[in-house]
Amino acid sequence: MRVVTAHTMQEIDNQAIQECGIPGLQLMENAGRCCVEEIIAEFGLNGRCVVMAGKGNNGGDGHVIARLLSLKGWSVKIIILADIDQVTGDAAVNLKRLPDSAINYCTHEGQLSALHMEEIFQADVIVDALLGTGLRSNVIGVYLEAIDLMNASGRPVVSVDIPSGIHGTTGRVLGKAVRAYITVTFAFAKLGHVLYPGAEHTGRLAVVDVGIPQKLMETVSGYDFLNADRIRPLLHRRDRLAHKGHFGHCLIIAGSSGKTGAAALTANSAVRAGSGLVTLAVAESIHSILEIKTTEAMTFPLPDSGSGHLTSSAFPAIEKLLAGKYAVAIGPGLGRRPGTYALVQNLVETVTLPLVIDADGLNALAEGITVLKRKKSEQVILTPHPGEMSRLLGTSIPDVEAIRISVAQEFARNYGVYLVLKGARTIIASPTGAAAINGSGNPGMATGGMGDVLTGIIVSLLGQGYDAWDSCRMGVFIHGFAADMVAEEKGEIGINATDVLEKLPYAYNELVKNTLLSNLKMFGEL
Repeated sequence: MRVVTAHTMQEIDNQAIQECGIPGLQLMENAGRCCVEEIIAEFGLNGRCVVMAGKGNNGGDGHVIARLLSLKGWSVKIIILADIDQVTGDAAVNLKRLPDSAINYCTHEGQLSALHMEEIFQADVIVDALLGTGLRSNVIGVYLEAIDLMNASGRPVVSVDIPSGIHGTTGRVLGKAVRAYITVTFAFAKLGHVLYPGAEHTGRLAVVDVGIPQKLMETVSGYDFLNADRIRPLLHRRDRLAHKGHFGHCLIIAGSSGKTGAAALTANSAVRAGSGLVTLAVAESIHSILEIKTTEAMTFPLPDSGSGHLTSSAFPAIEKLLAGKYAVAIGPGLGRRPGTYALVQNLVETVTLPLVIDADGLNALAEGITVLKRKKSEQVILTPHPGEMSRLLGTSIPDVEAIRISVAQEFARNYGVYLVLKGARTIIASPTGAAAINGSGNPGMATGGMGDVLTGIIVSLLGQGYDAWDSCRMGVFIHGFAADMVAEEKGEIGINATDVLEKLPYAYNELVKNTLLSNLKMFGEL
């Protein structure tokens, strides 16, 4: 699914009207009709509806909805939070098509609660047609009162285009916002629908066709929203004659004294994510511990002078280990020591294989970020959480979180890397400026070790021959998808990283089984 900014959608509407000759009235009629179709499909052929309408085009969509629902046999009351002379353009045309008996004007705070609370609280459906994607400032006055009443009513709310009070591009709540049961949006999903906290307010999202020409739709630049349907076609079907050599050999450099779990999680996740072979290279002082914590992954002791931490002294041994490997991951649990940082920077300057850098590897980069300008690999993937991202940029976490997509895009372009900015709705950015937003995952993932699992998945995919862009998108989605399967089974509280890595084969199976069954039937194997 493609997602666009509010500004992009406004440009599309303008082009449809001015360049393609589609009347704005027709687009408004189509939008209202699509909303009515969704309402009837969800709630039936009759009922009581209150339409809350603003003075702009979002309100005009509400006028169309009120008229068409009435024609379908619904009892409809429309409440307009403006004076009649404030409603202009296409919205005014559609207002005139409504009978006066159905229209109520309400412009002052307190008036809405005093005159219409009972109607609102007894409606079968409330239509939120107050504020569209153009909202830029906090909701105040009678609009704020209307949002509070809709949320307090306990009745299902159908929001037109976007829940009123949500910023169409950032997903921020501008003061207060409607909590919709369904949001019906037009042509494309907007960023405000899929980014939090807007995603929590959107409810079920229905993206409907309002007649924007296909040739115009195809030229639109947007963002890739990752769901199962988007990821499924990217997965390679395994050849029946395949052996472990076909699925890559990953090298993982991780762990330190007190942080052996991070190394084990990364290696075990790479195995579960489909690697043919995995070698885990660790400080020799902790090697015996990792031999116990890993079974399928091979382990290799690196010189550490008895410290339990890797330094540049391990570099010659790592250079030899790179032979025959397909991809490298470095960072989980390495620790924060100057010698460790020097080793990481040295590897960035010399490793030519696809490279994933996470955790303490990122902290090493933050000590000298310009090393990325000297990287040798053409496929370098960084997987920071917001705290690590703030250290890479030398800024604050709130500054990162406020503009997550643009932060990720700018960093990826500047340093020629693939960036996975973790969090609710993880952002993936490429050196070309392309960006994707992950649709899987849940709050149960907010626990130690989850990032190590993700690193293992991504390096495994690289080793299996997927390119960096696909490895990032697939890895992030499958990671969250596996966590969603765990949460469905156990709930979101108390699940851990091991739960997720053990669910990885099931997540893969869920994604590929329909395609696999189809292929087997095609080749007569069923």
